[in-house]
Amino acid sequence: MVVPELKIKIFADGAEKAAMLQLYAQPYIRGFTTNPTLMRKAGIAAYEAFARDILEAIPDRPISFEVFADDFTEMERQARKIAAWGPNVYVKIPVTNTRAQSSAELVRRLSQSGVKLNVTAIMPLDQVREISAALAGGPPSCISVFAGRIADTGFDPLPLMQAALEIMRPHPNQELIWASPRELLNVFQADAIGCHIITVTNDILQKLTLAGKDLHEYSLDTVKMFHRDASASGFVL
Repeated sequence: MVVPELKIKIFADGAEKAAMLQLYAQPYIRGFTTNPTLMRKAGIAAYEAFARDILEAIPDRPISFEVFADDFTEMERQARKIAAWGPNVYVKIPVTNTRAQSSAELVRRLSQSGVKLNVTAIMPLDQVREISAALAGGPPSCISVFAGRIADTGFDPLPLMQAALEIMRPHPNQELIWASPRELLNVFQADAIGCHIITVTNDILQKLTLAGKDLHEYSLDTVKMFHRDASASGFVL
């Protein structure tokens, strides 16, 4: 696959081992992210066994694994255990628990003790400010803003993502993730504003081959698809 020149780092988002290993062979994939929802969808039953298996196969690119507790004490225990699995591990911490209580203090405590974090499910800018302050001065960490979900509400995420970059600019240990992209265009939008990382699912990654495609050619391909499918269906009038 020919991938356009991009400054942004593309991280593959998923939890299927075969797909992850296939993408690991591609130098343009700079890291990986997972979450409990993706793991459940992939049929993962043994969390730690899956994670350790993946880390043995992918020892040299960042991989995020998420805690799944809702109590901050148990969240911290899980985070420290996950962090010990390998030097390339980032521990995903949700920005709040299910009771809307901020995880900022836990994030600060873990970061100050050297745990690399990926703080996830962030949307409004006040969450970015709070988490960026909590991560200040710590090890490399990520702030994952769900731009795609913001767009789902009818709001343009671009101004918010640009503002997030400004908030984080004084802290060189922090990278902004454009999370939950909805289309290939989002990769180029994120790259244009200087976003550090974008997490991309396999269905969007497949569309990278379309980047720069001639629109006349693409139009003709679409006409041919309609004709082929109509013929295969045996439609008559």
